[in-house]
Amino acid sequence: MANTVAVVDYGMGNLRSVSQAVQHAADEVGVQVFVTSDPRVVRDATRVVLPGQGAMPDCMRELRESGLLESVLEAAASKPLFGVCVGMQMLLSHSEEGATDGLDLIPGRVVKFELAGRLQPDGSRYKVPQMGWNQVRQAQPHALWAKVPDEAWFYFVHSFYARPMDPRHSVGEAEYGERFTAAVARDNIFATQFHPEKSAEFGLQLYRNFLHWNP
Repeated sequence: MANTVAVVDYGMGNLRSVSQAVQHAADEVGVQVFVTSDPRVVRDATRVVLPGQGAMPDCMRELRESGLLESVLEAAASKPLFGVCVGMQMLLSHSEEGATDGLDLIPGRVVKFELAGRLQPDGSRYKVPQMGWNQVRQAQPHALWAKVPDEAWFYFVHSFYARPMDPRHSVGEAEYGERFTAAVARDNIFATQFHPEKSAEFGLQLYRNFLHWNP
């Protein structure tokens, strides 16, 4: 299928808001979007979006049991893939959440915020999960940052974050008690810890850029 995007439905993604945001961007350029649990549709699509929410062990289990794991791995090896939230964490090698193995597409670990007793600059305690808007510094140049200003605000909901082994794979960073990786990239893969679909115009711009990206 030429000019199509498959949003992978394995039972654990924020499918409605992700698919609506991707569809909005796709309508501008005549790209078809399929929310699908069919491995064949994932294999045939031009681009793939891997959303995820909830606990990493549940997401990995559902991806395996859905029969979509192999098609996602094939997509990650051959076509542009965009991971969102836990969909980003799944790309790494291992997560502390339930001692769970990931897809090992980007070497590294997923670790939990350790902020107990820490105070924010305004004197309030840090809360885990981080919920709300935060600024993202573009740590590495990338095609998907086009028309997105450095230190733009994006919406986060997470208790865990990615820690890539190779700092070159950390293309976006934010601060929450410590500096952490907010976006990763490697070859034809780009992924964000934040939710572009909940991040207004700059989140939508990322999806637009993804539809034009030819790594």
